[in-house]
Amino acid sequence: QVQLVESGGDLVQPGGSLRLSCAASGFTFSSYAMSWYRQAPGKERELVAGITSAGGTTTYADSVKGRFTISRDNSKNTVYLQMNSLKPEDTAVYYCNAVVYGISGTWYDYWGQGTQVTVSS
Repeated sequence: QVQLVESGGDLVQPGGSLRLSCAASGFTFSSYAMSWYRQAPGKERELVAGITSAGGTTTYADSVKGRFTISRDNSKNTVYLQMNSLKPEDTAVYYCNAVVYGISGTWYDYWGQGTQVTVSS
């Protein structure tokens, strides 16, 4: 069964850094792109960053460009989100996402449990 397990969320001061991890299992990790989303209370979930299956191409929301870096280690079935220069507006639950395409055009949207990031003085 597909499983995404997130870790690394914490309370951090503005300007600080955190590294989130998402450990994946149950599918061929190296064959699929991965993404990080976040959702703050009262707001819609938004895409933060994405990375292609081999890690060659990345995409970021404008609000995090230059501060966040998504990466992956396919040998460890893990995707990371390095977050630097954190701002209070980065406070949210961060989710790992995988869209796994199967045979005959089928696809499944998988999410981690979420990890809380709180940026506050």
